[in-house]
Amino acid sequence: MADGEYLSADSAQSQETSEISNIYGEPDAVGASEPMFTSPPTSTVYIEPEVPDPFLIDDEEDSDEDTGVTPTELQHTIVSADEIPLAPANPVSLPLNSLGSPLQSPNRNKAVPAPPLSDSDEEDAPELYLPGLCIPTMFLPIPNTDPLTTLLNKYIHPPDKRPVRDLQGEWQRTDFHTLVMSNSWRSLARMARDRIVTSDPEDLTLILGLWYLRLSSLARLRLFNQTTAECTNLFSLLHAIEPPAARTWLFDRVLPFELEVMHARLKYWTGDHMAYLDALHALLRKCKNRSRRAKGEPTAVAMWKERGARVCLILASQLMEMKDYAAAAKLLEPLCEQGEGVASPALRSAVARIHLQSGNLGAAERHFALAAADPNIPPATRAMNAALLAAADGDWPQASSILHDEVLAESPDNYVAVNNLCVALLSQGRLKEGIDAMETALRASPENVVIAEPFLFNLSTLYELRSATAIENKRNLLIEVAKWSGDGLKTTCLKMPTT
Repeated sequence: MADGEYLSADSAQSQETSEISNIYGEPDAVGASEPMFTSPPTSTVYIEPEVPDPFLIDDEEDSDEDTGVTPTELQHTIVSADEIPLAPANPVSLPLNSLGSPLQSPNRNKAVPAPPLSDSDEEDAPELYLPGLCIPTMFLPIPNTDPLTTLLNKYIHPPDKRPVRDLQGEWQRTDFHTLVMSNSWRSLARMARDRIVTSDPEDLTLILGLWYLRLSSLARLRLFNQTTAECTNLFSLLHAIEPPAARTWLFDRVLPFELEVMHARLKYWTGDHMAYLDALHALLRKCKNRSRRAKGEPTAVAMWKERGARVCLILASQLMEMKDYAAAAKLLEPLCEQGEGVASPALRSAVARIHLQSGNLGAAERHFALAAADPNIPPATRAMNAALLAAADGDWPQASSILHDEVLAESPDNYVAVNNLCVALLSQGRLKEGIDAMETALRASPENVVIAEPFLFNLSTLYELRSATAIENKRNLLIEVAKWSGDGLKTTCLKMPTT
């Protein structure tokens, strides 16, 4: 919900403008839960779901026992892709044949606490030999087609105009960093599987890291049923480890925290959103208790606090998807007051945008003002917040002026601002200017633009609203997307039916 989120209009003024995705970048709602009933049947009482407290405020009354998640109790746990990266429990070094030099990334120098080291780790380590983690039958075959290829076959003729795409997942002729940066999730999933089945079963750190790479790549491919099946296979084997002491050691010392979050995500994919919230709450409690037990070890405390803060963000995202804006704001607001590297202008801005989404403009203005007063806030974030507030007030000319004259004048490659500007222009009926701005961004950096589904959805909608040649324009857009997007794009954003 920081600057990486997309702005889109949710205007009730016309059927056309309502097609543009929601202005605050939040997903559609899932159904609200039914009220709970008590006996006798004639009396109805609504029970408001409990919002978990962010763990970062120490509460001496809480038990120090890790009651939230244990190796035998944790039967379901997310990742998000959408996903929020979590500090790894153990860094994984992939023994690739050839690794290129690391590509530049905006998060390259991010301060992430290193995992704590303990001299007693090797002495306490039980002898674990788990060949079941490496057998080929743990994995399912990846389909050799995808929805984007289906669209190309239907709409692009003759066939020589269709961009060549790798549907086999060949990974041997390139390096890991290139595969990641080009969204080659099929190749990464196959690479992880091939390396797992040839690994030494005693190298649990490497194998579990590769398992996470495999599952997260499948999730990026939107193969959620396959991800669920393989993740269930993995955790069924891990929960069967005997004796219990060895299982506890593996879950506490070796299992990547990301895999636990991925396991929670299975409940989301099956449509059981309340069970998903429960699983995330259990992970949050685990982070809280482990942070307390690590007092005196600053590195371990910092690691568990960061993980807890990120789980809070995942929880808030899910609550937003369920349209429970009050609970999402209540969950994140305490984090803005706690300091220690947790509070930030981006987090404060995220809380303000939640209030905007719920229609609470007063609370949104207060949080935006606090974010603007922070000396560390980037100018682009301050300007974006002002544009969002102007849009919420219905002052679309002011919103477009701020985005054009302040944000894009300073950073022409800010494609989130370009998308937001398109929505502001659409709301003023300036369709041609909106299309021109988006097409200019597409030509300037197609590899960055075509992976942004809200951007593609808004551009496709503008084509439909203005041009009689919309289908031809969308065919050209499809070709560009096929060239640059890699794997896993949700093709419904192109508004081109497959049937």
